[in-house]
Amino acid sequence: MDLLECQWCKGQNDPGRATCATCGAPLDEQARVTDSGWKEAPRLRDLTEFGFSNSTCQVNGEIVPVAELTLAEGDGAFFEHHVMLWKDPALALTLFDSGGGATAGVQRMIGGMPHFLNLATGPGRLAFSRDFAGEIVVLPLHAAMELDVREHAFLAGTHSLQYSYVRLKGLASVLHGGDGMFMDRFVTSGDPGLLLLHGGGNVFERTLGDRETILIEPGAFLYKDSSVDIKTSQQKVRTGLVTHEMFLAEMTGPGRVGIQSIYVHHGE
Repeated sequence: MDLLECQWCKGQNDPGRATCATCGAPLDEQARVTDSGWKEAPRLRDLTEFGFSNSTCQVNGEIVPVAELTLAEGDGAFFEHHVMLWKDPALALTLFDSGGGATAGVQRMIGGMPHFLNLATGPGRLAFSRDFAGEIVVLPLHAAMELDVREHAFLAGTHSLQYSYVRLKGLASVLHGGDGMFMDRFVTSGDPGLLLLHGGGNVFERTLGDRETILIEPGAFLYKDSSVDIKTSQQKVRTGLVTHEMFLAEMTGPGRVGIQSIYVHHGE
């Protein structure tokens, strides 16, 4: 009996399933790819359910979607405190430090990032949401993978993921007036993990080849494989006698790059 391969996460599924058991993507739809090579992230159907470890995640709603986790005994998920929509009263919560010491914590707070994250440990239920329109992007991370995510996009990660963050000083000084641009970094070692992101509007992904480069509006950047290099590209645009400067994020492969269609403009 042939298994069904998910076109988004490449997970293997039993025949007859309508959605992927690993990421929830519809299995009865063809992948949507633009002429320029951008693959549209699957918009999960209302009440879609998929699993991780011994737990489940159900995505509810479509305009401002909610991720509802049912955590089994011993399973956990970590998240920023302001994205939690509700939880069972008995579900255990603890804090874990995002690392980097006091100085890094102050820098992150100035940049609007939390110094501490919350860890929920099962059994029990809780739900996450961000308060603007978009879609939940489900990214299963296999062993020995490393993914970078722009600030304020992280929704939740499973307990098997290792978490740290990276500050982009050069890009930040140009685009954020020195406040700092941070990327959350998620790494898997021996065990796979599951990452939930919230992208504004629609989310698209493109896989860059070795040394292939693309210029992206910095606000539209959502995530990338750590193998993709990022730096600032200064573009000069002449209008008559006046020259304008446009600053873009230069991404160089190999690896995946994700973008979102609703973003804060930082282009000039």
